[in-house]
Amino acid sequence: MYAFCSHSSIRSLKQVQCEEKWKVTHHSDQCFTDKTRWDKLINPCDTLFHSFLGWLPFLKQRYISIFPIDSNKFNIVKNVQDVLFSVVKPIPFNSEIVLVAISHDVLVECLNLIPSVEESPVFIKFISGHQSPSFPPALAHRYGGHQFGYWSGQLGDGRAALLGTFINEDENGMELNLKGSGVTPYSRQGDGRSVLRSSVRVPTSRALSLVLSKDTVIRDEFYNGNMKAERGAMVVRIAPSWFRIGSLEILAFNEEIRQLKSLLDYLIEHHFRHINGDHKDRYLMLFDEIVNGTAHLISAWQSFGFTHGVCNTDNFSLLSITIDYGPFGFLEEYNLDFVPNTSDDEGRYSYTKQPSVGYYNLDKLRVALNPVLTYDQQETAKIILDGYYDIFNRSLLQRFTQKLGLSLPASAADAKLVAMFLSLMQQTRSDFTLSFRQLGETKLDDLLGGAIEHSQWALTRLKCHPKFDLFLDKYQMRLEEQGISDSDRRREMCKVNPVYVLRTWMAYNAIQRAEENDFSEVKKLQRVLSSPFNRQAEAENAGYSSTPPPWAPSIKVSCSS
Repeated sequence: MYAFCSHSSIRSLKQVQCEEKWKVTHHSDQCFTDKTRWDKLINPCDTLFHSFLGWLPFLKQRYISIFPIDSNKFNIVKNVQDVLFSVVKPIPFNSEIVLVAISHDVLVECLNLIPSVEESPVFIKFISGHQSPSFPPALAHRYGGHQFGYWSGQLGDGRAALLGTFINEDENGMELNLKGSGVTPYSRQGDGRSVLRSSVRVPTSRALSLVLSKDTVIRDEFYNGNMKAERGAMVVRIAPSWFRIGSLEILAFNEEIRQLKSLLDYLIEHHFRHINGDHKDRYLMLFDEIVNGTAHLISAWQSFGFTHGVCNTDNFSLLSITIDYGPFGFLEEYNLDFVPNTSDDEGRYSYTKQPSVGYYNLDKLRVALNPVLTYDQQETAKIILDGYYDIFNRSLLQRFTQKLGLSLPASAADAKLVAMFLSLMQQTRSDFTLSFRQLGETKLDDLLGGAIEHSQWALTRLKCHPKFDLFLDKYQMRLEEQGISDSDRRREMCKVNPVYVLRTWMAYNAIQRAEENDFSEVKKLQRVLSSPFNRQAEAENAGYSSTPPPWAPSIKVSCSS
């Protein structure tokens, strides 16, 4: 999600100038084979690698030297013990593949590669599951998880492979993960493949590439016995880490305490460096960080109307970033009970339940930490977890206060105003995203005078509520109390309220066209959603901020992918 990415999708002026002027560093392959020079090579932010082969030596499979690894000479489904990863061999498609989409932002900002590497045959092989002596060995991660409230035992990367970690001069890494690369020891009954509809869902700065084949993959999309053939696809995903709550759960459940401590110490050393790795309470400190981060993450979800769809513990990042997008969705109308996943019959992971699910998942993390905590530390962990809702509520109020263009810190008066606006939206079934956006685009005098343009369709619906004028009066009073001018209000609101989000009907359109080898809609979505806060002519022409088509509510999305 662009809103939850740990790396900004907005380029700095220096980076843009760097790309436009093609200020690149030419590295010979021989330079990187000399281990004595490896530590001396630097990768400045204002230089880009011109050669993909020259970049490859910076891609390391560092977990091989850190954790015990299952050699797994053959991609056989099996139960694995006492390791965190298995060596796997990605399986390329048999048919010719086509590069459907690629993120130049990720290439430039995260990987320091020039955009033209997408034309490199070696790069295309790399992102489509081919093997080469130049590539690091691929790994599949072993983890477990609670799925829909029940312990599911060993899960793991059943159709994904970690291609390696790109480490920059500051020793910060971005992990490249290939989804749809074939069977691993963790595939269970699956075939290890992904299909197009599950791969055109996340146009974010953490999705590097999407390739599509003509290989047939059989799927029962809605688990109703209606099998159908779909086209196989692969996606390269990028994140600072793919460790999740389930990574620790499987180790605790199987009493692999040495590995549990090893992973916890790794997380502290590489991702929570401000924590003293020798402190006796370091694991408590780590838990406190994850509780805090998760609370802020879910408050961000709620403030954008984002519903993850499958909030199992194996899909919750230990770094509090959004991972493992499945049947997600954004609110259209403000419906608290919105469930994007048709497989979620009981609505366990509805929009309104996400905060409580976050607490549930963190409690499972707390239990997983018990083997490495003393009794007193275990009791302290409970106290830390009890603070989750306070952190979440404060963060959410701050976000909604900003969405109304008001100043921080938020007050009790702000909380009442936010609650009133949300109540009006809910009762009028107004569009979540555009109610905020159009409120921020319309002058206060026009709002008070009822001069709302017909094109402001979300506000027009909201205006029908008999208490809308009362809200406006209270809103104006609060703005005056804070000394906020109307121009400042509108400017600040447009900074935090997007015009465009990836609505399910928009993704559906793109998928349908892509199935027929028309990738124009995928590319259009990629362009538009890279700047979601700015109105764009092609997006307006495509109706991305217009009233959703009447057939939009009939679209169904499931866990099948």
